Amino acid sequence: MDADTLTQSSHEIFVHIRIIIGMILGLSVARLVSGATRFIQHPGKEKIYPVHFAWVICIFLFIIHFWWFEFALSQTRVWTFALYFLLISYSIVFVMLAAMLFPDEIREYDGFQDYFSQRRGWFYALLLALFVIDVIDTLMKGEKYYHHYGIAYPIRQTLLIAGAAGGLAFRSTRYDAAYAFSVLASQVVWIAVLFNVLD
Repeated sequence: MDADTLTQSSHEIFVHIRIIIGMILGLSVARLVSGATRFIQHPGKEKIYPVHFAWVICIFLFIIHFWWFEFALSQTRVWTFALYFLLISYSIVFVMLAAMLFPDEIREYDGFQDYFSQRRGWFYALLLALFVIDVIDTLMKGEKYYHHYGIAYPIRQTLLIAGAAGGLAFRSTRYDAAYAFSVLASQVVWIAVLFNVLD
């Protein structure tokens, strides 16, 4: 197979995968947006819990950042089922996180603060899975790709993974708040510094 044929084939595969990933991520964004509007629709009924809402914003940023950065996958020349499976799994975890943040029903809980405190273990477990899959996916794309952003990526992922593991180990509202707002701030900086313009 010559280079032109390989490039055309890779592009067609990328378009196919991008459509599937877009459909899955679209479910996540729709869930977050519709969930967030509940605070506007029912201000007297639905009370905002800052930690919960920080995670709503953070997961939204993670999703749109992945969707934005996904265009770089067009440079992938060889697609394997393992890479495809990881990308789909990564996207599905976003759907699960969005559903955890905005469940179908919370009448059995005393608001979002009570809901988050009782379901935080599942949320942190999914968050941990998301960060680990990200690392595996990056490693699968090769050493050059892994080191593309120097030491910044491994340090960031190590801190994110350690923080999610800490959320599973320590039951503390202060920890929840510190970790949520730290991740939110780091994600904003990460996007602004490294991904403001696609190259």
